Amino acid sequence: MAIDVENLYTRYGPMVLRRCRAMLGREEEAADAMQDVFVRLLVERTRLDPQACSSLVYRVATNVCLNRLRTRRRRPEDPQSELLLNVAVASATEQVTAARALLGRLLGSEPESSGVIAVLHLHDGLTLEEVAAEVGMSVSGVRKRLRRLQEQLHALTAAGAKAGNGETKETGDGVQARPRPRA
Repeated sequence: MAIDVENLYTRYGPMVLRRCRAMLGREEEAADAMQDVFVRLLVERTRLDPQACSSLVYRVATNVCLNRLRTRRRRPEDPQSELLLNVAVASATEQVTAARALLGRLLGSEPESSGVIAVLHLHDGLTLEEVAAEVGMSVSGVRKRLRRLQEQLHALTAAGAKAGNGETKETGDGVQARPRPRA
């Protein structure tokens, strides 16, 4: 039985847009990602189970956004404008930029599912049991992935502190960022 994508769009479209906005941080890209989510659902509508539609839509939105973030990191559309944009907003979002760079290094060598697990548990607040059910792993497997990510995060922040002048500051969310050099 095929799912009714038009009904899903009407019912869950705003939720998907909020999710994409929160993950991508850019309104235009979030709107494009939302459209991609429903295009994927439309293409696969005959293969998808109409039960638990909200979790399905939420999961597809998370994966689409993670893929876009990965693509953005690998191939910025215009490297110069991306760099200028980062410099222009650096004073207001220095901590966010440092945290994103750290996340890029952290998740760059991990399986995609580790990123999904981290987002679902740490960002969305799902319990370990809910995350395990969502990604099709055991609770123990989810716990191990999160523990490994935490250990790698500590190693990255320690390496960053050693590479700089040793000064780090807490950003308020457990991420340590080195202060920007003054010009």
